[in-house]
Amino acid sequence: MKRRLRAILAAAALPVVIASMLLAAQPATAASLTRITGFGNNPTNLNMYLYVPDRVAARPALLVLVHYCGGSAGAIFNGNGHDYVTAADRYGYIIVVPEATRSEKCFDVSTPAALRRDGGGDSTAIMSMVTYTRQRYNVDPARIVVSGFSSGAMMTNVLAAQYPDVFSAGSAFSGVPAGCFATTNGSLWNSQCSGGNLIKTAQQWGDQARAMYPGYTGRYPRMQLWHGTTDTTLAYPNFGEEIKQWTNLNGLSQTPAYTDQPQSSWTRTRYGNTGTQATVEGISISGIGHQLPMNGQLAYAISFLGLDGTTPSPSPSPSSGGNPSPSPSPSASPTTGGGSGPIKGVASGRCVDVTGASTADGTQVQLWDCNGQTNQTWASTSSGEIRVYGNKCLDAAGTGNGTKVQIYGCWGGDNQKWRVNSDGSIQGVQSGLCLDATGAGTGNGTKLQLYSCHGGTNQKWTWTR
Repeated sequence: MKRRLRAILAAAALPVVIASMLLAAQPATAASLTRITGFGNNPTNLNMYLYVPDRVAARPALLVLVHYCGGSAGAIFNGNGHDYVTAADRYGYIIVVPEATRSEKCFDVSTPAALRRDGGGDSTAIMSMVTYTRQRYNVDPARIVVSGFSSGAMMTNVLAAQYPDVFSAGSAFSGVPAGCFATTNGSLWNSQCSGGNLIKTAQQWGDQARAMYPGYTGRYPRMQLWHGTTDTTLAYPNFGEEIKQWTNLNGLSQTPAYTDQPQSSWTRTRYGNTGTQATVEGISISGIGHQLPMNGQLAYAISFLGLDGTTPSPSPSPSSGGNPSPSPSPSASPTTGGGSGPIKGVASGRCVDVTGASTADGTQVQLWDCNGQTNQTWASTSSGEIRVYGNKCLDAAGTGNGTKVQIYGCWGGDNQKWRVNSDGSIQGVQSGLCLDATGAGTGNGTKLQLYSCHGGTNQKWTWTR
């Protein structure tokens, strides 16, 4: 196995050297990355490091950042992953950095234990780190995400496949599909996969990932995939195989919904929808080998993962998770069929919720367990608005099917006017389309959108005073 790992270790050598120089030059930053011991079940003896910025959001996101072969927690934190750290300081999210301790400093994405949910491999230990952090901080369960480079990218795919009920999104730089590196002889290296010679159908890749969590029928995370076209360590065909897997897991066509070139050497394809947070996004970098991420690329990942949301103000109490903005006035005059209080989905039994209890304009609304917090308390007005926090309106970002439904400062536009119908539907005045749970989803985190009214229970809502 050591002979097989030489190429990937060599590819990682430059970032390690740079990171070592940064560690020496910036002791204050390194000191803020804290090693945690006794964090829970750790069958493969990984190290856990935790970064908590000075200003933590009231309901912070959690990023699991996974290093490359030959790397370390400090190397990725201070080296090619440092843009994630800078963004954490700005947006108030928390970072967990697992560290491999075996001699090659690679993560196990190969053995049967590693490729089964709670199977006793590296992924089991990483999930113990996530649980430890969630028990101590008011982490937003809808914004737990993972990103990694090379070996860490392979682990990103594996974690997202094994724990789709935990992770909402992932961003993998130079990886392979979940399960591609599987071996049965105890080795952590699979030459057929690394060489780009393991080709399967989208259904086969999807089934391989689903087998890691048998019986699960819920949604799978959004996934962003990056690869250089001249990568010879984890060959470029793996990029296409990853796209097959994640489009299949998300029930999407392999035909892109959108293609562009953010930079001259990049080709970006989006699947499922065309926005910044597409369901699946692939970014191919022409003429580049196994050296991702490069300068400026993490900014795209930060936006895709939803880590760049405005930091909410502190909660009234550490345990509430609510937003301190005043509740809408119960005296607001409702439109016919409206009210003041939670809006509950008939199909899901869950409430219309402002993601992350954010007050930022443009925050998409979602389904979430009803909890009585102010980010789930809505009031209709005589002008047809549906308000939250007293001064933010339910707002349609466009007029077509699939349009994001969000909150925005009330300004009187028709895209902020709604008809609350006697059949339980809520219809946009400007578009004529209905408030709809995306994909007829019923789980926590299901995003809400506009869609043609069809009478389905995912478009029916109850609203009580």
